Amino acid sequence: MVESKTGSDLTVGVLALQGDVREHLAALTACGLRAAPVRRPAELDAIDAIVLPGGESTTMSRLLETFELLEPLRARIAAGMPAYGSCAGMILLAAEVLDGRPDQQQLGGLDVVVRRNAFGRQVDSFETDLVLDGIGGDPIRAVFIRAPWVEKTGADVEILATVPAVSGAGAAAGQVVAVRQGRVLATAFHPELTGDRRMHALFCDIVREAAGGDHG
Repeated sequence: MVESKTGSDLTVGVLALQGDVREHLAALTACGLRAAPVRRPAELDAIDAIVLPGGESTTMSRLLETFELLEPLRARIAAGMPAYGSCAGMILLAAEVLDGRPDQQQLGGLDVVVRRNAFGRQVDSFETDLVLDGIGGDPIRAVFIRAPWVEKTGADVEILATVPAVSGAGAAAGQVVAVRQGRVLATAFHPELTGDRRMHALFCDIVREAAGGDHG
C-alpha cells in the first residue's frame, strides 16, 4: 500500500501562461500546501492538483496548445486530478461556452454551460458580498472583472453561490458564479485579489481529501 500524501508532500500547480499566477501561488502557500508554476508537461507531471487563474480564456486556450499542455492537462483532470478555475479558469473547465471563439479549446471537468464575459456586457467590474455553501463566517467579498457566469448546470454539479439582487448587479442578479463537481471547483470571481483565503482553503481541503483517497 502506498502511503497517503499529506500537507507538505502535496504540490498544487498554478497554470503560469497568463493571469494572476503570483497571487494564487501565495494564497495556496498560505493554506499550507506547496505551490509551483506550471508551464511545461514535465511540471504538470509533478503536481497533485492545479489552479487555472484568471486571464483571457481564448489566449490561454491557444497557449495550452502551444506549450503542449492541452491534452495532458485534459487527461489529468478526466482522471480525477483536483482543479480550481477562477474567471477564465472557469471558462476553460466548462463543458460548453457561449460566445466563445470557434477555435477555443475546453479542458472539461465541469458539466456546465458558461457565458463568456457575461459581466462585461453589463458592468466591466463589479464587487459584491457572496454567501457560499460550504464556507462559514462572513460573506466573501467577490471581485468580478469581465467575468463569466454559469447558465446551465448538470445533475452532478453543486451550486455554491449566486449573485444577490443588490444595487449595480443588473442582469447578473441570480446568476450562478461558484460551482463544484466532485474534485473540480470554479468561481467567476477572483478570490486571489482580496486576501480572503477561504476559497483556496476549500480547494486545498479537496486536494488533501483526494490524495488520501488516491493513495490510502
